[in-house]
Parts: sequence; structure tokens; C-alpha cells
Amino acid sequence: MDWKVTGNYAESCNCDVLCPCIFLQPASMGPCNAMLVWDIKEGHCDDVNLNGVKVSAFLQAGTENLTDGNCSLALYIDESASDEQAAAVEKLWGGQGGGHLGVIAGLVSNLVGVKRAKIDCSIDGKDKFLKVTDAGGWEMAGVVDADGKVAHCAHHPLEVNPGCGGVDVNVTSSQTYDDHGLSWNTKPARVGLSGPFSYQP
Repeated sequence: MDWKVTGNYAESCNCDVLCPCIFLQPASMGPCNAMLVWDIKEGHCDDVNLNGVKVSAFLQAGTENLTDGNCSLALYIDESASDEQAAAVEKLWGGQGGGHLGVIAGLVSNLVGVKRAKIDCSIDGKDKFLKVTDAGGWEMAGVVDADGKVAHCAHHPLEVNPGCGGVDVNVTSSQTYDDHGLSWNTKPARVGLSGPFSYQP
């Protein structure tokens, strides 16, 4: 399979700021619940163009340490994607193409469902939001460091975007999810991470 996808990603989970999971430590609020989004700027899977496709996922960890695997995951593909694009995304995020998406898929033992849905997001500025229609979303903003810039974390061992220079650190004002029999509604001031991504075999 010939494929590559690049763009911006963001996630929000129920851990404290800063999330211990990314340092391979147990989650701070029990097993992690996280909602992620990937905004593909440029991409392809064989002859299918994936430019502009958005992908979201809700993940529920099976234990307090994400690296133990046994996670449940619901996958969402933006309703504007063609059937060919949706099929390619399902293959890639299902791990069939290998690469880092294969690593992520290897943590999932229970794929609870794949849906087409309207995915709205803005994740490349200081203020960020995600809304997946009839499922959930979040709002968050960058944490300001001592230099007045958005705080940054690089070279942590559990990277969703390896090789891309690390992630910006955000704090949430809202988190909600309710679909596939899974629900999530936490108090504000949970952690969010964001940054560029680039995946290939």
C-alpha cells in the first residue's frame, strides 16, 4: 500500500495538565478517555486523494496505562469525504497500512463502530475546538509559558505525532461525548495536546 498523510492533529483527554500518559505513567483520572481529530492537509492512499479529509476518534483505555492496550475506539470520518476516501481512511486508521497508524491501531482491541459524521474543527491557532455532530467534542486553548508563548512538550515517549517536533499543551473548557454506549463529560481544566503530524509506512 502506497500512502502518506500530513496535517494537524489535536486531542483532549480526562487527565490533568500535564498528561502523565505521554510519559508512560498511569492516567491521573483513572483509565483515559480521549477524543482526537486529524485534519489532513495533504494525503493519498494508493490512487485515492485524501487532501482535506477530517478524521476523528473517541478512545477509551482498558487500563490506567495506555501502553497496555485493550482500548475501545469509535472512528468518525467527515461526511464530506467520498466513499473511496472513507474506505481508504478506514484501512489506514485500522492499521492495514502499517506505520505509526498501525502502532495506534495495535492498542485497540474493540472497534465499537465507524461512522460518517460532520466534523467541524479549528486546531491550528491558540484557541481550538472540535465538534462531531451527534457524538461530541471539546474546546481548549493553549497554556501560556514563561515567555508568553504556548507551552510546548517535545520528545515524550508516547507521541501521536512522532518526528514532528512535539506538541503544544492546551487546557480544556469543555469535553463531551455520548455515542456507541460510551459517555464522557468531565469538569473543565483537563489537558489537550496538538501539533503537526506526518504518517507513512
